[in-house]
This record gives sequence, structure tokens and C-alpha cells, in this order.
Amino acid sequence: MTERTKVAQPVSGDAEVLSVRDLDVAYGEVQVVFGVSLHVAKGELVGLVGGNGSGKSTILRVLSGMLRARGGAAQYRDHNLNGVPPYRITELGVAHVPMGRQLFGQMTVEENLLMGAYLPRTRERRPQNLQRVYDFFPRLKEKRASPAAALSGGEQQMVAIGRALMSEPEVLLMDEPSLGLAPLVVKEVMRVIGSLRQLGLTVLLVEQNVRQVLKVTDRAYVLELGSLVREGPSADLLDDPEIRRAYLGV
Repeated sequence: MTERTKVAQPVSGDAEVLSVRDLDVAYGEVQVVFGVSLHVAKGELVGLVGGNGSGKSTILRVLSGMLRARGGAAQYRDHNLNGVPPYRITELGVAHVPMGRQLFGQMTVEENLLMGAYLPRTRERRPQNLQRVYDFFPRLKEKRASPAAALSGGEQQMVAIGRALMSEPEVLLMDEPSLGLAPLVVKEVMRVIGSLRQLGLTVLLVEQNVRQVLKVTDRAYVLELGSLVREGPSADLLDDPEIRRAYLGV
């Protein structure tokens, strides 16, 4: 798939809150992202899908401040994100749920959640935000005193999401939340992600599990070898014969 498609418009009536324009990213001298442009409107759940090495996680790292782009623009509302440190981007309202959860295994569920409440603007509201997480994930309240390492993979992913919610973000960047999970657990995690908008969140979801992503997102972008090759409403992409052949085995 090499043909670029016309840029899809946001399904929300609100202006875009997150975008990259003509983004080029390299690791040393090796360029891995080539002129990618995408946007996410307020309240949208947007997928960024593709195989290993397609550049999906690299784009998230630029948006969360972990990596500086070689060229182009990365923006949250009126803020240029390129070169801004991660803690500052979190303060602005963008939270990154990392690949592999990256929890502190010997710490309890509650201790892990509280690690997300370090921002000065959220410290006074830690009890309220913690209760908000427990209301959204009742299972975590039941296991709040258990070490994170004792949880199932799906429960650990809930802790990772909850930790991000403790910073009161407007936008969640989610990197491969289905990684290492059993198929039934993947469906549950995707259901949870689909319901995050009940909390007023905007979500950019990076995943290899194309079928599951297209079932829960409004729109999606497809990357191959660092370049954008398809974009549009998720329902249309799910029915696209080329997408079905390349990614769904149909």
C-alpha cells in the first residue's frame, strides 16, 4: 500500500487538540518516520496502526517529549511539543501510557496509582482522583493493597491507565496496550479504552492489533515503514479489501 489518501476530517465539532505535521524522526542517522501528518479532535478516539517498525511508537515518543523530531511540527493545542521535556508535556495535559505497562512490581496498586499524582496542580486532589480511578476500575479498588506484580496482565494495564488518569490529562497517548495479553483480555482492555471518553478524554491509540483497534476507534491512520499509507473512518478501513488482506488475514 503506497497511495496516500485525502486527510479525513475530525468527527467532532471541536478543533483539533493534538497534531503532527510533516513529521520526520530519526534515531541517529537512520530516519524512521517520513513526513507524517495526523490530527486528533477533542473527544475523539483515534488509532495509529501498523506492523513492527512502522514508526507508531516513535511518533508517540515525540508527542510525549521522549524523543525530538528531526523536522516538522508536533503540537498540543497552541503548544509546540518538539523538544519540550516530558514532565512539562504532562503538566500541559498530555499523559503517556507506555508500552509494557512499566509498573513498579513490588509496590501496591495504590502506590503505583499515586505515582501519577506528582504534578503540583493535582496534589491537592489526589484523594478525589484516586476515588475517580477506583470508580472507573472497581477491580483495582478490590486489589489496592496487592503488589502490582501479582495482578493479571489486564489488571496491570488498568493500573497503567489509572496512573495516567491521576495527572488529570485531557489527552491520553496509549502505546500497545494489548501487548502480551490473551485474546479475551485484549477484548476487555479495548472495551475499557472505548469507554474512556465517558471521562471526557481524547485518546490516540497505537496498536498492532488492527482488527480490535478499528472496532473501537472513530478514525485511524495506517503506517508502513514510517510513512502514512491509509487514513479514514475506522468502519471504512475495516471494510477496505487491501486493509483486510494486509492486516486482517481476510
